[in-house]
Amino acid sequence: MPSQQTETLNKMIEDISQKLNMLNVGVIRAEDFSDEKIEDLTYLHQMVMKKASFSPSEMQAIAEELASLRK
Repeated sequence: MPSQQTETLNKMIEDISQKLNMLNVGVIRAEDFSDEKIEDLTYLHQMVMKKASFSPSEMQAIAEELASLRK
């Protein structure tokens, strides 16, 4: 059974991917993030959820940030 933290991470990743219309989010899982990166992922999630839309360059930067946060 997944931990509460894993479920929360999966929800944040899902939220970000839906907001950005990312099609390949299935390759990003909560297990891909170390405990040290949870705060950074939480900040990224909050930033993404506050904005109504994103330019292509912003979407690219967010995708790169997600990739950099992975283990």
